[in-house]
Amino acid sequence: MSEHVYAPANPTEYIQHHLHNWKVGEGFWTFHLDTFWVALIVGFLFVGLFALVARRATSGVPGRLQNMVEMIVGMVDDQVKSTFHGRSRMVGPLALTVFMWIVVMNSMDFFPVDFLPKIAQWFAVSFFGADPHHVYMRVVPTADINQTLAMSLTVIICTVGLGISAKGPVGFVKEIFTAPFHAHGVGMMIALAPINFFMQMVEYLSKTLSLAMRLAGNMFAGELVFMLIALMPWWAQWVGGAPWAIFHILIVILQAYIFMMLTIVYCSLAVEEH
Repeated sequence: MSEHVYAPANPTEYIQHHLHNWKVGEGFWTFHLDTFWVALIVGFLFVGLFALVARRATSGVPGRLQNMVEMIVGMVDDQVKSTFHGRSRMVGPLALTVFMWIVVMNSMDFFPVDFLPKIAQWFAVSFFGADPHHVYMRVVPTADINQTLAMSLTVIICTVGLGISAKGPVGFVKEIFTAPFHAHGVGMMIALAPINFFMQMVEYLSKTLSLAMRLAGNMFAGELVFMLIALMPWWAQWVGGAPWAIFHILIVILQAYIFMMLTIVYCSLAVEEH
């Protein structure tokens, strides 16, 4: 298998190779295949696991898996009830999906740094005759700004839909041009309309970027630390890797929780009157 695996010449080349995505296309139309497939596979695993537990759920003493799922669903439900003050059947499932999907995507960071990339290289060389130097596999989807930006855009689109549903198309558009600066009189309303519209667009843009960059930045940092640990001698990997992995568990869950809570807050703001 060694002849099928790329061996970097130095640490810099090693890190650059691991940070390179498996992609197709050029420029704006570049598509990161590793981000897409890993996110899709772990997403289906999460949905399949929860669906299996739901089908086999019993009213008696729950098993460990059912108990864990019920705790997660209960936690998300409590947060939605305490934060979201509107009426919508979408917010609860959205919050649960966001939380669990981010958790499983973040958890890909716990695989050994070289494990999946080497498997990808061996597979590509053995079955497609590819050059191992040009076989890339980045396994943490949430360390890719494209994935987190797509998720944050989806959340913002959902908040717009909730706003239109709660206030009606006319009320929603009116709010865009009359908040946050309210005015009395038609003249002042017209004068402030461009400023209000600009402020609303800035708010939507800042929400989108803050959601995406916070998650991607934290996971990119964790990914990089694991790469640096992998470059150490084997004994140093155990000494430094184990404590960092334990600490990283908190980061994985905390980042998913923050993204979920901000999603609920943004949905709540969308249905409330300013």
